[in-house]
Amino acid sequence: MTSRATRPVGTVTRGTTNPNRLRRMDRWIAATHGAELRRAADPVAVDIGYGAAPWTAVELLQRLRTVAPRARVVGVEIEPARVAAAGPYERDGLVFRHGGFEIPIDRRPHLVRAANVLRQYDEGEVAAVWARLCARLAPASGASRGGLLVEGTCDEIGRRHVWVALGPEGPRTVTFATRLGALERPSDLAERLPKALIHRNIPGEPVHAFLRDFDRAWAAAAPYASYGARQRWIRAVRDLADDWPVTDGPARWRQGEVTVAWEALAPRG
Repeated sequence: MTSRATRPVGTVTRGTTNPNRLRRMDRWIAATHGAELRRAADPVAVDIGYGAAPWTAVELLQRLRTVAPRARVVGVEIEPARVAAAGPYERDGLVFRHGGFEIPIDRRPHLVRAANVLRQYDEGEVAAVWARLCARLAPASGASRGGLLVEGTCDEIGRRHVWVALGPEGPRTVTFATRLGALERPSDLAERLPKALIHRNIPGEPVHAFLRDFDRAWAAAAPYASYGARQRWIRAVRDLADDWPVTDGPARWRQGEVTVAWEALAPRG
């Protein structure tokens, strides 16, 4: 796998990273996209902006190979010093490349993960970045929906995370994931909304209405707290699904997740 001789697209981010920070996102990717990766003859995943240390790329390879043993990961960083520092961690199925949103590999990836990268960009830049990355994904064909772009934001130790999943055709879903034992109310996740949504958490916008309704469902489910936070979350999501297009089911809700169709939360205007 060779890199393309092109100027990297993007800007250097702070590079903050911690081991196991992206476990919730990785777990969701493995569960929902694992079949697509297994069907691919040579499944390639790209970890864009892995940061000052390569932990997230190393962990992504480990987690993907539990569901797709042939998976390979390319860690991409726009800061050359970070690429050099990651070199000793290369192994079978894991390499690091200097680059940015152009994705400097000679094939269409089946997965692109961009976690905590666009947080430092302006909201107006998001659509163009999404379009560029989606255009690089493996195309849909036959039974395959094509590659997947997962872009979102989490806290420093991965307790709260919100991400958007996009295919070659554009945005598909928004997933909210949290450590339930540390959750006071679902709207606590608002601070981790991805850049496309975080400034839209205001009255009149769909994401604001969704979080408002989620808090109400959470409050109504308070009696279930005696059975644990997980049962309360499941009850709240069941009620929420009466009015919002929840796309997943109890198997994912038990993990402290809920996924909603993008169209329901997309910014107005």
